[in-house]
Amino acid sequence: MMRVVPSVPPFLPLEGVRVLDLTSSLAGPTATEILAALGADVVKIEHPGRGDEARDWGPRFFEGGSVMFFSANAGKRSLALDLKDERGRDVLLRLAERSDVVVQSLRPGTAERLGIGPDDLRARNSKLVYCTIGAFGRRGPLAADPGYDPLIQAAAGIMSVTGEPDRPPVRVGVSLVDIGTGVWAALAIVAALHEGVGRTLDLSLYETALSLLPYQIADVLAGAETPGRHGTAFPLIAPYEVFPTADGELMIVAGNDRLFASLCEVLGLPELAGDPRFGSNPLRVEHRAELVSLLRPRLAERATEELLEHLRAAGVPASPVLDLDEVARHEQTLATGMLQELAGRTIVAPPLSADGERVLHRSAPPLLGEHTAEILAEADYEAAEIDRLTAAGVVRVVQAGNEPAR
Repeated sequence: MMRVVPSVPPFLPLEGVRVLDLTSSLAGPTATEILAALGADVVKIEHPGRGDEARDWGPRFFEGGSVMFFSANAGKRSLALDLKDERGRDVLLRLAERSDVVVQSLRPGTAERLGIGPDDLRARNSKLVYCTIGAFGRRGPLAADPGYDPLIQAAAGIMSVTGEPDRPPVRVGVSLVDIGTGVWAALAIVAALHEGVGRTLDLSLYETALSLLPYQIADVLAGAETPGRHGTAFPLIAPYEVFPTADGELMIVAGNDRLFASLCEVLGLPELAGDPRFGSNPLRVEHRAELVSLLRPRLAERATEELLEHLRAAGVPASPVLDLDEVARHEQTLATGMLQELAGRTIVAPPLSADGERVLHRSAPPLLGEHTAEILAEADYEAAEIDRLTAAGVVRVVQAGNEPAR
């Protein structure tokens, strides 16, 4: 008889959870996109006239806006709602009574001023998880200041340790702080839902940035010299950096004595492993400049692929430095299943599999106000009421296909 392999049920642990998403830009939308991929019904609440500012961050990528918006808002429904209008506030309050989570990233004090702060909403729904994502946190001299990813990279010291030693600091080339904050917010929300008693959660870009510098800050507070910039090198391990080859660049990671000895063998320099200057990692770090000056000429003589073949055979971790076009088409990228077709575009799926199945985004990012009417109807608004709110500009109702721009 043919053995029937049971299908794996979709991994939707948050199915049945309603999330009101009052965030914009990238950090908050990243958090709520994760929740949506895990099964939550995420209602993205946007101003009816302008929507999330990230819709305009870059060229038009799909009918609803930019590639950044597309990448951070899959799986959500859009409710276009003016929260400064008392009628819009009433809509939100009604929705909050029926929801499990609220996430907001408004300027400090704005939610409270509008009457939609944590005390206002949790008074109506005690089990509500209310998550605020701010710039610098609730307390301190910068608590009222706005913040974006590159500003926080500067303020928290990330730029001070990024770049070449003899050149100015540079911004990390990805939205590290925004996306990191989004992941932490999603984790905090899931933990609070598991607890089941309702919580007021606070996260900030600045706190996330500090968490990305744990050993550097601990070392400085213990009296160490303030870290500088080391290019591609890692200040605590050597050799652990990018080296030029005859036809490209190669990141080589010799993280212990065994790997260092293997690297030396591959390069025809076995004597370096026994050199007293390089006998341990602390000694190699101390004599990094001398070591690198001996390794570079040998590496520069050989082609990248030939070096990779021998380094891999010897067990030495190494990788060519690839650009994103190469990465997007790399067989390893394709093998992971991380690239997902969605509304005629290809999007990066969540970096998570369950029982061997990739977790995927469940629908395309919404147009502004695309789901306004159905969300209001679910909250028991009659059609005539929806028409009045629309005519008054309190809500925006859009009914259109979500097709990518060509």
